[in-house]
Amino acid sequence: MIDSLRIPSFTEESLLAEQGYRYIAGLDEVGRGALAGPVVAAAVIIPHQIDAPWLSRVKDSKQLGLATREFLFHHIHELAISVGIGVISHEVVDTQGIIKATRLAMKLAVDQLSPPAEALLIDYLLLPEVKLPQKGVIGGDQTCFSIACASIMAKVTRDRLMVDLDKDYPGYKLAQHKGYGTSEHLACLCRLGPSPIHRCSFRPVRGLV
Repeated sequence: MIDSLRIPSFTEESLLAEQGYRYIAGLDEVGRGALAGPVVAAAVIIPHQIDAPWLSRVKDSKQLGLATREFLFHHIHELAISVGIGVISHEVVDTQGIIKATRLAMKLAVDQLSPPAEALLIDYLLLPEVKLPQKGVIGGDQTCFSIACASIMAKVTRDRLMVDLDKDYPGYKLAQHKGYGTSEHLACLCRLGPSPIHRCSFRPVRGLV
C-alpha cells in the first residue's frame, strides 16, 4: 500500500530525461466517479531541476485542502513549461462511457501543450491513440511529481467549473460536493430529480430518470 504521506518525487521524470526526453508531461484526471458534470484532465510539463519552497507541499490533490490546492495551482501554473486542460462533458460520458471520456479528456489536454510533450507519465492509464512514449504509473498521483501537479491542476479546474454550474442548477449544492455521490447530493437528487448535467448512465441517477 502506498504511504499516503509520501512526497512525490522526480524519479520517473529523471529516468526519461536520461533517455534524452526534455518535455515530459504528467497526466491525471478528476471527476471520473462523479454523478454530475464533466470529467477533466490536465497535462503538465514541469522542469525537473527546480528549487522552490512549496515543492514539498505537492501531493495527490485528494490529500490537500482547498486553500492549499489553490495556492499550488497558482505556483504550478507559474512554474510549468506548459499546461494543457481537457474537459469532456457528461453527454460524452453517457454516450461513450467513462473510460473513453477520460482518455478523450487526457488526449485533449496533451494536444493543448505548447511546447508539445515528448513523453507522457500517466496516472494508471495508457493512451494508445497518442503516438508518444508513455508509461502508466500505478498510484502516480502519489509518487510522481508531474502527475501530482496534473492532479492539482485538474481538480482546481473542475471544482471551479462545478461552482459555476451550481449557479445554473441551484438546489443540488454542486458547489459543495462537486457532483460526487455524497448523502447530501443523493438527497437532493431524490427531491429534485436529475438536472440536465447529471450522468444518466450512472446507476444512482439512472434509477431516477
